[in-house]
Amino acid sequence: MSDASDPQAERDSSDEGGWSPATKRLLALGVIVLVIVGLALPKVSDSGASEDEGGEGEDAPTSVQAVVTEPSTMTERIRTNGTLQADESVELTAESAGKVTSIQFEEGGRVQEGALLVQINDAELQAEKQRLEHQRQLATDRAERQERLLEEGGVSQEEYDATVNEVEVLNAELALVEARIEKTKIRAPFDGEVGLREVSEGAYISPQTKITTLQRIDPIKVSFSVSEQYTSRVQPGQTITFTVRGQDRTVEGQVYAANTDVNADTRTLQLRARAPNPNRTLRPGMFADVTVTLGTIDDAIVLPSFAVVPTLDGQRVFVVENGTAQPRNVALGIRTDSTVQVTDGLSMRDTVITSSIQELRAGLPVQIETLE
Repeated sequence: MSDASDPQAERDSSDEGGWSPATKRLLALGVIVLVIVGLALPKVSDSGASEDEGGEGEDAPTSVQAVVTEPSTMTERIRTNGTLQADESVELTAESAGKVTSIQFEEGGRVQEGALLVQINDAELQAEKQRLEHQRQLATDRAERQERLLEEGGVSQEEYDATVNEVEVLNAELALVEARIEKTKIRAPFDGEVGLREVSEGAYISPQTKITTLQRIDPIKVSFSVSEQYTSRVQPGQTITFTVRGQDRTVEGQVYAANTDVNADTRTLQLRARAPNPNRTLRPGMFADVTVTLGTIDDAIVLPSFAVVPTLDGQRVFVVENGTAQPRNVALGIRTDSTVQVTDGLSMRDTVITSSIQELRAGLPVQIETLE
């Protein structure tokens, strides 16, 4: 019959217009998950906010040390290396060859200018001198007799002139021999100290033979060089100081000469200074640490070198403003071993941070532990 119920039709109608049990279960599970997530999100958000708030609360001020900029006097210096040299120095040699007959100095001793140091055998020359002196005396006597006879007409003018000329020749020959005798005597050309001798008595020496050295070391010279950029600022008359190894004292000297040109290889100018050395404790050849004072700057802003941070833009320091670190770009002037002059970027009474520099950033809260 047409109005009878059809089970198959009922099932089709249910599939088309409703949800299957499996689908309903999946939908229910999805709703539950969404509810759980929705409840959890506010807690996570609150937790994150709490952590952020807690982090800001824990950002305690960084403890730092600082200095207050005040007017200072800064001395500009150059430090360089130098070598000590004798004020005068010479290698003593003979002017003529011969055998050494006597040595008149002590090794390492002091001698006066003109003192006889070494005598070379001059026996033959002394004999020649005596012969010439005898001949000169005879010629002189003959010239005197002929002069009287010339007035009386006893000799001619030509004979008299020949005798006078003979006397003059003998005088010249005698002077030559005396000069050769003097060359056998080796004397000190100036006051100083002799070194170790290289010859002994009885040795045959020539002009090429080194006998000893003679040096004057009071005053003593210091030879040093400075970069070409300072050539106009280091002049004769300028004061220098230097130290040498093994002596716990600073010696003061004065520049007396500068070379005429700058070394093309090193781009440096060589200078020399003199310093008193009365005790003769400074010796030629010693290494010297030389300091040249170029001048002083008054009312300078001076900071420890480690307070300045190099950046791509130049140099930077951090100052304290309202309890926070703030960067300042600065321009620098002269430097020393531990300090640097700031020529621009800071004012007097600024508070500059000198510790924990690498940890600082703009706006970082800071607390000053030590203020100098």
